[in-house]
Amino acid sequence: MSNTEQSPVVWSPSEETLSDSRMGRFKSWLEDQGFGPFADYHALHEWSVDDLETFWDKVWDYCGLVCDTPAKKVLGKREMPGAEWFPGMRLNFAANLLRLADGSHGSREAVVAYCETRPVLRRTYAELKADVGALEAFLRSKDIERGDRVAGVVTNGYEALVGMLATTSLGAIWSSASPDFGVGAILDRFGQIEPSALIAVNGYGYGGKVFSRQEEFAELIDGLPTLRCVVSVQQLPNQAPISGALVTPWEDAMNFGAGKSPSFTPLAPDHPVYILYSSGTTGKPKCIVHGNAGLLVNHAKELMLHGDVGPDDRFLYFTTCGWMMWNWQASALMTGAAVITVDGSPGYPSLSYLWETVAEEKVTHFGTSARFIAGCRKAELQPAKNLDQSDLRVVFSTGSPLLPEDYDWVYDEGSPGALLGSIAGGTDICGCFVGSTPLLPVRRGEIQCRFLGVDAVAYGDDGQPVSAGRGELVCRQPLPSMPVYFWDDPKGERYRAAYFETFPGVWAHGDFIEFTEHGGAIIYGRSDATLNPGGVRIGTAEIYRQVETVAEVKDSLVVGRQIDGDVEVVLLVVPADGQAITDDLRKQLKTRIREGASPRHVPKHIVQVNDIPYTRSGKKVELAVARLINGSKKADNRDALGNPEALDHIRERLSAVGLLPE
Repeated sequence: MSNTEQSPVVWSPSEETLSDSRMGRFKSWLEDQGFGPFADYHALHEWSVDDLETFWDKVWDYCGLVCDTPAKKVLGKREMPGAEWFPGMRLNFAANLLRLADGSHGSREAVVAYCETRPVLRRTYAELKADVGALEAFLRSKDIERGDRVAGVVTNGYEALVGMLATTSLGAIWSSASPDFGVGAILDRFGQIEPSALIAVNGYGYGGKVFSRQEEFAELIDGLPTLRCVVSVQQLPNQAPISGALVTPWEDAMNFGAGKSPSFTPLAPDHPVYILYSSGTTGKPKCIVHGNAGLLVNHAKELMLHGDVGPDDRFLYFTTCGWMMWNWQASALMTGAAVITVDGSPGYPSLSYLWETVAEEKVTHFGTSARFIAGCRKAELQPAKNLDQSDLRVVFSTGSPLLPEDYDWVYDEGSPGALLGSIAGGTDICGCFVGSTPLLPVRRGEIQCRFLGVDAVAYGDDGQPVSAGRGELVCRQPLPSMPVYFWDDPKGERYRAAYFETFPGVWAHGDFIEFTEHGGAIIYGRSDATLNPGGVRIGTAEIYRQVETVAEVKDSLVVGRQIDGDVEVVLLVVPADGQAITDDLRKQLKTRIREGASPRHVPKHIVQVNDIPYTRSGKKVELAVARLINGSKKADNRDALGNPEALDHIRERLSAVGLLPE
C-alpha cells in the first residue's frame, strides 16, 4: 500500500487560501521579481534550499524586519558548525517584536493574559512598549548591562513578555524556567549562566490549587551569588512577596522607570538573545544559546509564512516558560497579532476550558500538544459542536507525534474547518524542521512538509539519503536559528558532539523520520530511543499509534530490554479509569500491534503501571526507563521530571515481574 493510500486528505486549501494566505502572496511576490514560476509549494521549497541566501534575504524583506545597519551579505561562512549569518548587520530583537507598537496599531491588543490566580489582564501594543521601557530603565539602574543574563522564574503571562523584551532591548540575555520546577532543577540551569538579575513569581496556581514558592525562591536567590537585583511578581496577590535585600516588587520597578522608552540597543547578528536548555534528564542540562538575527528571521518565516499569522489575528499557544514554545509564541508579537497567554492547568476547570477560551477570545491560531489533543479525543469532547469556532483557522500541535486517530478527532469533533498543523523541531533550533503550510492539503497522520529554507532529509546509517522508508532526520545546510554556541563550551566540543558527530558537517537532529512520496513527513520518535529487536530498527511512535487508541489504555511507554545479544520490547501501560491490564487486554494489544505495525513490534512483556514519567515540557522519558531496565548505573536528574515518583513506581513494578537486572 502506498503512502498516498495510507494517508487520505482531511483538509484542503481553498483557492482563496492558495492566493491570499501570506505564503501564497509571498510566492506571487517572488514570481513578480522574476523568480520561479513555482508550480506548487514543493517547487518553492526546492528553490529555497537551492538558492539559500536569496531565500533568506527575501524572507527578511517580505516580513518587514528592521535593522540599524544592513548586512554585507546573507551568509559569510557556510560550514556547519560555524555558519555566519548576516555579517555586518546591527539590529535589536525587541525592536522587531515591537515594530508595530507605534502609530495606529499601538491602540490594539498586544497581550491578553489568563491565569488561575488573577483577573484577565489586557494590554495594548503602546502599553506593552511603555512597560518594556520602564522595566529596562529599572534594570539599567541596577547596572544590568549588555551581555548580562536576566533569568525569569515566571508563569506564561504578561510579566514574562515584558521581562524578555526589556532584557533584549538593552542587549542582555533572557533565560526562563517555569515556577513549578524544583529549586535544584532551576539551579542546574541558572547556576551555569550566572545571572545578574532575576524576575520571579511568589507562587502559582494549577488545577484549582495554589502553590506558594516564597521560601523556595529565597533559597534560589541564595544559590545565585551573581545576582544584583530581584524583581518579585505577585502571581499570588494575597500572599507575601519574595523577601530579601535584593528584592523589588514589580510595581515599584515599573514606577521607577515610568515614562522611559526602550533603548532598542543595536547589536551584532549573533549576539545572544536567549539561553534555552535541554531536558536535563541525564545530568545538568545543556545551555543552548540562540542569536539575534537568525532566530528572528526564522521565527518570521515560521509564524508569518507557514503559520499565516498577521496583525488581525489572535494567537494562543498553551505553553510554560520552561518550553521553547514560549519563545516561539513571544515572537508572534512581531506579526502584530494579539498574543493570548494562558497559565494554569489545561484541564481546569474542565478539559474544554482552552477550547472555550479560543471561542471567547475569537482566537484564529490555537497551539497545543499532541498529548492534549489525544486527551480530548479520549474524553470524547465535541468543541466543534458546542462552541463558536468561526474565527479559528489553524490548530498547531507539537511535543510528540500526532496519532492518525487524533487527526480524525480534530476533523470530526475538534475543529473541522481549521488547518491542523503538526509541527516538529526542537529546543535546539527554537523552531521547526517540518510542519504546516497553507499551500498544501493536510493528510491523515502526516506532517505536511519540510519548512522553507530547511534542507531536511532522512539519512541511512551510511550517511546517504534513503530512497524510501525511514532514517535519521538531518539538515544538510545551515539554518539561521541553529545555536550560536553552548554556554561554557569554549572550544565547541559539546556542540559538535550534540549534532555533528554522527554525520560530519551535517546536522543530525536525533529524530527517526520518513518522508513520504508526496513530500509529507512521519516522525517515529527519538532515534536514540529506537528499538532494535532482531536487528530491525523500530520507532517507538509506531507502537504508540496502535496502543493509545485503545479505549482501555490511558497512557503508555515502550522501551527495549537488552538480553542475550538481542532486544525485547517492553510495553508499560497505564489503564484507563476503572480498567485493568488483563490477559485478554494484553492479547488484544499484541494483536493490534501485530496487525497495525508488524510482528517485530509486538512487545515481549506488557506491564501495568500507574503513571508514565514526563519531562516538565510534556515529553515521555523513554531513556530513563530504558537505562533502568538495562541496569545502567548512570543517575537520572529527577529534578528534570514533572513526576519523578512515576520512575520509582516503575522500578517497583519491573522488579516485581522480574524485569530488572540482578
